[in-house]
Amino acid sequence: MISLLIPCYNEQEVLLLTYETVVAAAPRWGEPVEIVLVDDGSSDATWEIIQSLCRRDPRVRGVRLARNFGHQAAVGAGLDHVSGDAVIVLDADLQDPPSLIDEMLAKWRQGHDVVYAQRTGRRGESLFKKITGHLFYRLLDRVNEVPIPRDTGDFALMDARVVALLRQFREHGPFWRGLRCWTGAKQTAVKFERPARAGGQTKYTFRKMARLAADGLLSFSSLPLRMPLYLGAALMVISILATAVCFGWWLLAPGASISAVAPWLLVLYLASAQFFCLGVMGEYIHRIYAEVRDRPRWVVRSTIGFTDEAQSSAESRKAA
Repeated sequence: MISLLIPCYNEQEVLLLTYETVVAAAPRWGEPVEIVLVDDGSSDATWEIIQSLCRRDPRVRGVRLARNFGHQAAVGAGLDHVSGDAVIVLDADLQDPPSLIDEMLAKWRQGHDVVYAQRTGRRGESLFKKITGHLFYRLLDRVNEVPIPRDTGDFALMDARVVALLRQFREHGPFWRGLRCWTGAKQTAVKFERPARAGGQTKYTFRKMARLAADGLLSFSSLPLRMPLYLGAALMVISILATAVCFGWWLLAPGASISAVAPWLLVLYLASAQFFCLGVMGEYIHRIYAEVRDRPRWVVRSTIGFTDEAQSSAESRKAA
């Protein structure tokens, strides 16, 4: 069976079209299909639409979170409830085209555990988002200890064995596209040009993108923790050079005085280094604090469309 996992947040304008597009493509896949729609605390009619789809189509299941926990949490909650041999995560706005699933399934049947969609272009997005996205993935590629393919999102097919591994991760800032790489699964790509949204507005604000970027950079790289050491070494070199310049000025310019300038420059450099180091340590301490609290990463308010056996299995996975 193929499981489609679709996180939804205020997607009333496009959700029915997404469902109809998926259902129209499903007969080509040659496998039974389940569609798991995760409502991430929507304030519009998204949950009502999910309920109506569940009553209309037995292949549709709904998971409703108690509030808006964020896209990555919605994906995680969905992973707890899917039951397919292959799980495909895609957005509800049709920017992840279901037509690409045919090629993903073909590569999965050839023996790949993860088939990720790699963007070659982005339609309908602002220049700012295109530039920041381009820079983020290049920075991610440079600093992370686990190779993460460039220009990839959560749109991917994952074998059930990979999903079972991902369910074991308990971190509170999950970055699923990085975690699926961490598993060491056999991966391959399908390339596509990402279309514009089929309707509605993007739910990824600058704040949410910044949080996702922080999760990706800090969860898979020790470079931020080592940056104070590199900064300290660089400042030492600068201090030595500045001392040499000031000493040379004092020798070559009779009457020159450096006593009034040098201390302020030194204080400025030291203060900048201290604040930078405190900021990095504070970010890691915050993450340690979040892990130690061990709060539930999301709260499911209700579900619909699941059999009793599937529901009890999902509950046991959450409790584990």
